Amino acid sequence: MTILTVFDLTKGRGPQAATRDEREILKALLPFDVRYERWEASKPLAPGAGQDAVLEAYARDVERLQKLGGYQSVDVVRLNPEHPDREAMRKKFLSEHIHLDDEVRFFVEGAGAFYLRNDQHVLKVVCEQGDLLSVPSHTRHWFDMGAKPFFAAIRLFTTPDGWVAEFTGDKVAETIPGYDASERQAA
Repeated sequence: MTILTVFDLTKGRGPQAATRDEREILKALLPFDVRYERWEASKPLAPGAGQDAVLEAYARDVERLQKLGGYQSVDVVRLNPEHPDREAMRKKFLSEHIHLDDEVRFFVEGAGAFYLRNDQHVLKVVCEQGDLLSVPSHTRHWFDMGAKPFFAAIRLFTTPDGWVAEFTGDKVAETIPGYDASERQAA
């Protein structure tokens, strides 16, 4: 289940609150207009299952979301600590950016941290297996998969271009503890 840590930018950069309580997480995400859901596979998946098996196991939820959001393309991305491009891929996502498209991710395996920012707060949302997070277009955010990434995620896009970022140039991401930081284990 998701772990949420709130950083109040008006009171410094330290974490102000952390929770796994789904009601509190939904309440905190509301001002960001972020969709958060929990999904279950329609049938058991073997660890490391391929794209076709993953998409078949979550077909009902994927199709529902495609209709709701107008998403035209779907794929599965998988990263592990041995992936040869893991460091370059991590670095690509660590700077604050926006998209003209929603950033929709469902975590089939493993975990990663999305950071969402408005003028007052940064929310660190550690998504784990079973978590869907949809970050609306134009929302300032970044993603940290950690130094030893391990996750498989379904991605949905409205355009065939896939992941295209516009970087803000703001250095706020460098001031907030990353995915591997100790507060990852919220109370």
